[in-house]
Amino acid sequence: MIDLFHAPLYKDALFQLQNAVEVCHADPNIVERLKYPKRSVQVSIPVRLDDGSVKNFQGFRVQHSMTLGPGKGGVRFHPAVDLSETAALAMLMTFKCSLVGLPLGGAKGGVQVDPTKLSRQELQGLTRRYATEIGPFVGPDIDIPAPDIGTDAQTMAWFMDTYSQVHGYSIPGVVTGKPIVVGGSLGRTDSTGKGVAFCVGFAFKKLGLTIDKSTKVAIHGFGKVAIPAAFDLIEMGAKICAVSDVSGGFYNPNGLDIESLSEWTKSRRLLSEYEGEGEMISNEELLALDVDVLIPAAIDSVITEDNAGSVKAKVIAEGANGPITKEAVKILHEKGAFIVPDILCNAGGVIVSYFEWVQGLQHFFWDLDQINNKLYEILDAAFKDVSTTADKYDVDMKTAAMIASLKRLEKAMRLRGMWP
Repeated sequence: MIDLFHAPLYKDALFQLQNAVEVCHADPNIVERLKYPKRSVQVSIPVRLDDGSVKNFQGFRVQHSMTLGPGKGGVRFHPAVDLSETAALAMLMTFKCSLVGLPLGGAKGGVQVDPTKLSRQELQGLTRRYATEIGPFVGPDIDIPAPDIGTDAQTMAWFMDTYSQVHGYSIPGVVTGKPIVVGGSLGRTDSTGKGVAFCVGFAFKKLGLTIDKSTKVAIHGFGKVAIPAAFDLIEMGAKICAVSDVSGGFYNPNGLDIESLSEWTKSRRLLSEYEGEGEMISNEELLALDVDVLIPAAIDSVITEDNAGSVKAKVIAEGANGPITKEAVKILHEKGAFIVPDILCNAGGVIVSYFEWVQGLQHFFWDLDQINNKLYEILDAAFKDVSTTADKYDVDMKTAAMIASLKRLEKAMRLRGMWP
């Protein structure tokens, strides 16, 4: 069995928890329970490939805490997926749902696979077999998966259909992030990125700054989170100077044509092949650009103690989960950078997933303005809560977010007690 406490991302999540505990003096018995996931499932997923051969993939589903409600968390298809990463992300989901006041617990899932190497038919087979294997542990009132890296609305449609076929009737509430026509919600696709943009706006307001045409933004990554965030920030008045993918970054100090870049990447073409105005830079160079806002929106642990010293951005909005290591957080805080923590900054996705879940249970759907307005209200209230907590305890926003989340969990866990 893997030792979770020696896995980098899990160690960082645990450090955030313990750091918050030391500041707010939380009940040690409650903390002891939160250090471990409630349930971890590892499954074998044999798939018949198009050439007739069978390949076995490893899949996971981890439910960290269900004190506040059913588990909630995405399903990731990526070569680096493993049990420790999934457990760490499930823990972060627990704190995220608690922080923004949702009646949901924390969970996460994934399959160790490179989805770009599989055909559509092979991906469908993989998804359906994964849904079958973890089926006994998920459900609308148990644990509700959603899209993540390497998965999308189509993946969720396959998952929902498989679960429904097994049970003999349609159960759209088993997942969120579905296509609209099978019970999905308006606004879900852009919700995480939109939430990131909202949080950048809240940060500027707190710092007494104004977003205008002189505001320069660099985004590490250019996918499902980064693209909507970029469009919203442009609408708010900022200019996006750099974005990146696995092939490197693309930079123009005068601002990029995000519409053109978005269409380019949606056709699965690399930025290194893009021929618009600008120049190619490395991902490391992007992180060190002299910009006002840096949004790490790709994967975890991209800003470390080795490169944190070169980061110049005044505001860093964690669009990805755990993009800044604990050592880097300390360096950036000492430099005076304002970090909008991941469990707040990228919570837009789970908030609108919650809206989708509620709409599905009610069989009554909301319009886009209702969804976006409610999303703004929830994130605004959560940001103010974290900001007040930071002032109260004289800590950075990342520590404050964990404290605010922990306080709600601690109260709920004490009220529910422990059985037996």
